[in-house]
Amino acid sequence: MEAPLDPVSAETVSISADQRSRPYLRLFLISFVLLFAELACIRWFGSTVILLTYFTNIVLMACVLGMSVGCLAASRGRNWINAVLPLGLVAIGLACWTLQAYERGEMSIAAGDQSAPQEIFFGAESVQQAPLGRTYPIEVVAGLFYALIALMFVGLGQVMGRAFNAIPNRVAAYTTNVFGSLVGIAAFALAAALQTPPRVWFALALVPLLGFVTRFRPIQVVALVAILFLVGWLPPARNGAARQVTWSPYYKVVFQPSTAVIETNNIGHQQMASIGNSGAAYLLPHLLNRDAGGRPFEDVLIIGAGSGNDVQAALSQHAKHVDAVEIDPVMASIGRANHPNRPYDDPRVSLHLDDGRSYVRKTSKKYDLIVYALVDSLVLHSGYSSLRLENFLFTEQAYRDIQARLKPGGVFVMYNYFRQGWVVGRLVKMVEKAFHMPPIVISLPYRAKITPDQNQAGATTMLIVGKTEAATAAIREKLAESGAFWIHVSPAKNAALNGYGAKAPEVEGTMKEHWWKIAPSVVETRGIGPLPSDDWPFLYLRSSMIPGLNLWGIVIVAVLSLAILARFAPPATTRPNGRMFFLGAGFMLLETKGVVHLALLFGSTWIVNSIVFFAILVMVLLSNLFVVLVRPRRICWYYGLLIASLVIGAFLPMDSFLALPGASKVILSCAVTFVPIFFAGVIFATEFRDSRHPDVDFGSNIGGVILGGLSENLSLVVGFKHLLLLAAVYYLLSAAFKRRAEPPAS
Repeated sequence: MEAPLDPVSAETVSISADQRSRPYLRLFLISFVLLFAELACIRWFGSTVILLTYFTNIVLMACVLGMSVGCLAASRGRNWINAVLPLGLVAIGLACWTLQAYERGEMSIAAGDQSAPQEIFFGAESVQQAPLGRTYPIEVVAGLFYALIALMFVGLGQVMGRAFNAIPNRVAAYTTNVFGSLVGIAAFALAAALQTPPRVWFALALVPLLGFVTRFRPIQVVALVAILFLVGWLPPARNGAARQVTWSPYYKVVFQPSTAVIETNNIGHQQMASIGNSGAAYLLPHLLNRDAGGRPFEDVLIIGAGSGNDVQAALSQHAKHVDAVEIDPVMASIGRANHPNRPYDDPRVSLHLDDGRSYVRKTSKKYDLIVYALVDSLVLHSGYSSLRLENFLFTEQAYRDIQARLKPGGVFVMYNYFRQGWVVGRLVKMVEKAFHMPPIVISLPYRAKITPDQNQAGATTMLIVGKTEAATAAIREKLAESGAFWIHVSPAKNAALNGYGAKAPEVEGTMKEHWWKIAPSVVETRGIGPLPSDDWPFLYLRSSMIPGLNLWGIVIVAVLSLAILARFAPPATTRPNGRMFFLGAGFMLLETKGVVHLALLFGSTWIVNSIVFFAILVMVLLSNLFVVLVRPRRICWYYGLLIASLVIGAFLPMDSFLALPGASKVILSCAVTFVPIFFAGVIFATEFRDSRHPDVDFGSNIGGVILGGLSENLSLVVGFKHLLLLAAVYYLLSAAFKRRAEPPAS
């Protein structure tokens, strides 16, 4: 016989209305604190510990592990909430120490062998060698912080588990938990929009924590004050220069006015240049076109406009209008206020704060020149996947989008420090497929040939291709006739001369070594690995595999997770719920796929991210409401609908939605993303409704998220859409476990 939805027992009859309201308030508050603290930790630790910006899912899983273990330990006597602030101080203090040691050159962190890597991490090559100290593997450093952050969250999870136990109506309790999480997401999104510093985040997360402490001592206040001081602290720069710190929705952005250098998450990212006096690479495509007899590029699109160097280069070469697309508002604001040429103040410039791929698909304009300008984000799109902010710009489908936005005589240019020859080879093949012709490939310094195994460290590689063969025919012909083009490190020297010629120009007051030779490089494209697509968008991963660095990370996370679980909630005594565990694993993969899918369709911006996470929780609330109103008795039907929706989603090409008109794209993409989440929510809420041990069941469910997070690494092998098949396997495994829930006595 099915349990009543709101069971009433002797233990609840005597509870007054006031007493009944307190457990709900307590659960709401701890749910808010947990979600807000999780997001704060993901942002702050990823921006403070060197290279952890590429492994923020480690921070996410650490928070999840702590919550899970805390819930499982809810019935144990010791109150771990009293240790949260001291443990947080240890973790944050150690992170600050590593940053200071890095700035002093006393230590460094290595992300594998970046001279011949399985996966490229931009900036890693510049921090691998500590001039005065030791170099530590990123997997060891990440493991240390994984353990510390997890321990910090155990006390919070324990409070949440006890709050669940205090509410007999399990669905109402779960709904309260989701509402608290929704408010947490909304509050953090607002904090990001206002560009608030970490002291605000941690104050909002940790000050309410004092209300949960059961044994108040001065150390709690001391730890809180110390944490709020440390999260806003920045060690002196190596060169002693003054620095300005701003927290954008994506990075910690550090600007040095004296050098015009911008760092993101402790890695050098951009330097503003006085275009004409310097910045030869920015002017190169314009000068190649000018000296080959071409007309100036009038309508220009810059993707990754940053602080404005490429924008100024286009303006200086007589562009009539420039659309500058930059995803990070802080980068653009620094350029507007500090760039020596003030390009963003020019009335010919329109600044668009948007994702580059999203802008290209939304605009109906056609351009004479489109530039990918040093597009490298140095950060993951979210803690839920291995996707970087710029990944969807470097796929076969993305280049077809670019080709469609060019005028008949339009030209596409992209350049960067691509690090490895196999990356350049992939780009050449993708561009060739999209434009039906090979691009002109230029290496600075000049290299006659680029091979897949060639280390491109320190070299800038530029690809130039036209909408039609005629668009770049003059440049190709001039290079073939003269053998080379020459540009001076101070491009103003090129103003009154034609740069094409077999020898460097002889200009009074210049030295031969200050002229750069520009000539096409031959690129070998055999052995470059798979070409990135919208389903497998991993340009910087050499083959469809889980790199050794990730495998080591998986092992370390698994070992540490089991050790922490054994210490706080031994499985032999807590008896985790297998069904709930696999429901959590499957749900994590649903979230991952949803975040990636909607980022492709609507842009990899923080706003889209926040809306997606908010919408997922709203869908969970709707599934809870469905369980309350319909009172499902048999969940096998919902398992069937869930598995069917997952299989359908797994075989729908991700780019099949891109061509749909606006309303249809929104409706169908949301259906594919959120319908499985609804069915999964119904299954969980129905199971949880009858739970005798909500702390153990909810803790088991959260623990499954760790398995799902580790399983996300398989996207590096099979792509994102096939993660849904693995999610289906996890849901089938959950169905295979016998139900442990028993209806509470009525």
